[in-house]
Amino acid sequence: MLEEAKKRHPDPKITYQCVAMEEVTLPPASIDVVLSSLAFHYVATFETLIKSISVWLKSGGVLVFSVEHPVYTAEGSQDWQYDRQGEIQHFPVDHYYYEGKRQARFLGETVTKYHRTLTTYLMTLLQNGFILEKVIEPQPPEELLEVPGMKDEMRRPMMLLIAARKS
Repeated sequence: MLEEAKKRHPDPKITYQCVAMEEVTLPPASIDVVLSSLAFHYVATFETLIKSISVWLKSGGVLVFSVEHPVYTAEGSQDWQYDRQGEIQHFPVDHYYYEGKRQARFLGETVTKYHRTLTTYLMTLLQNGFILEKVIEPQPPEELLEVPGMKDEMRRPMMLLIAARKS
């Protein structure tokens, strides 16, 4: 993937690295933006990562990220509860306040994710010098609600999007 990125964007100002996000090292106040799409819930130590990002970002720098919503990750299975006929009954939310490791199935594989409460996501940002700009729980647009299964996506939040600026 990195080789393809280098081919498509060979700008010498771009440095490509293959490293776990928890192991990235950057000079203080050296970047303007950090974007993360559905990755932070795979990190065991969210607060440590946010502290690092706060150091790397310039004053006024922006952090924009999405995670699986805490309601979605709470119980762990990330699947609906069904009746005997296979009809959806409800989405389980259990052990919400017990943060930590969860096992889930993703693309046919068992993966480890880390559940955090909404309070943890937001307060970690605030306590590390960020100002919240937007917090969004996306939902399907009305024009897609007739797509099979899409109305069920209105029954619980699946994603959480947050934009924050370093003060």
